[in-house]
Amino acid sequence: MGILSALKGTGGLWFGWGGELTEQEPGEAALDRREGVNYATIELRREQFLRYYGGFANGALWPLFHYMPSKFRFQPEEYAAYEDVNRQFARKLQPLLKPDDIVWAHDYHLIPLACRLRELGVRVPLGFFLHIPFPYIETLRVLPTFSELVRDLVAYDVIGFQTQSDLDSFFTAAAHVFGRQCVVDEGHLNIGDRTVRCGVFPIGVDVDAIQQEAIAARASEVVQRMVDSLSGRKLVIGVDRLDYSKGLVERFTAYERFLEMFPDNCGRLTYLQIAPLSRKDVPSYAEIRGALEQAAGRTNGRFADTDWTPIRYLNRNFAHNVMMGFLRSAHVGLVTPLRDGMNLVAKEYLAAQDPHDPGVLVLSTLAGAARELTSALQINPYDPRALGHALQTALHMSLGERRERHAQLLETLREHSIHAWADRFMAALRASKAET
Repeated sequence: MGILSALKGTGGLWFGWGGELTEQEPGEAALDRREGVNYATIELRREQFLRYYGGFANGALWPLFHYMPSKFRFQPEEYAAYEDVNRQFARKLQPLLKPDDIVWAHDYHLIPLACRLRELGVRVPLGFFLHIPFPYIETLRVLPTFSELVRDLVAYDVIGFQTQSDLDSFFTAAAHVFGRQCVVDEGHLNIGDRTVRCGVFPIGVDVDAIQQEAIAARASEVVQRMVDSLSGRKLVIGVDRLDYSKGLVERFTAYERFLEMFPDNCGRLTYLQIAPLSRKDVPSYAEIRGALEQAAGRTNGRFADTDWTPIRYLNRNFAHNVMMGFLRSAHVGLVTPLRDGMNLVAKEYLAAQDPHDPGVLVLSTLAGAARELTSALQINPYDPRALGHALQTALHMSLGERRERHAQLLETLREHSIHAWADRFMAALRASKAET
């Protein structure tokens, strides 16, 4: 969503997999234009995609980059598929490029793309932005092909990260592979005769667009039905893709502990957790779904009454504008990942609020957003008592304090908006072009 918003502002071509799988050899890129954006999409072979996406990308890189080595697995054939798909992307993209173009690749699925494009003779500026965390070298070294991954990354001209700690971790990896002398300063690497720019570019949201969406959706039929069903109770909301990195099992456990610690809240609030299914073919995701259903059933079994259900747990998605209406209606937003690159739900929750009567954000210190959103109630997601106390504080916070905190947070959101993010990264890319 953030990338699409940025692309609508800057113009250009969106290139990537279009969602179609085939048993045959994929054809050339299909060109299309929708809502002012040009698209070039390609198909992937089914078996290759499963090894690339569900295999190496989300079975090896995702858990390792989120500091969860217990979920990590490495299979050489999956790494080979990851390289092959990036090689295929490069072959299909190269004919579409013009001499004055610049390329901005996004996220861990495309780390080798620059190397493969360079092999085809592409000399336009290439930028890369990592949306998820980058692990410290002692964690990264669990990956047998970590050196190849770092060498692929430095083929880009500009490399961007969400936080300073991610950038620092990347420098430890570069120093391990190329020697400490490659780190010139806080923003540059020298790799052979090339200079690679590296920086922190925290991604943001379109505050005004979200506010308008939230206000309009608040009056919609689906949002109004949800609000009416609360019967005057306060709403606590969580919106997360179903993923073990989001800390949902820990959050459900903490909510159960909260009701034990502060029983006066029973019957006075409803916790709505929206968790659309993702990566259903990866075994660990089926496991987390079962754990959450069991945790929600246990809490509801212990505390529910004839007219009150403590947790409403939904494995479905809603339109973005409807979701913004839900967020605006919530007195508390729970964003408690065990590790996250940024977490835009935290920012969307704040942008969707009514500034005259805002809700309170409870935020994990292990989310990248915590570096910017210092006026949120920050907690360690592994500590259920801390989350319980934060939730109690949020539910009883005075209107004056809520307004003050929200005003500070909203100012940060505007300073680091989606447009500022795109402008800063594109400026760095253009500067790298001027230097070549």
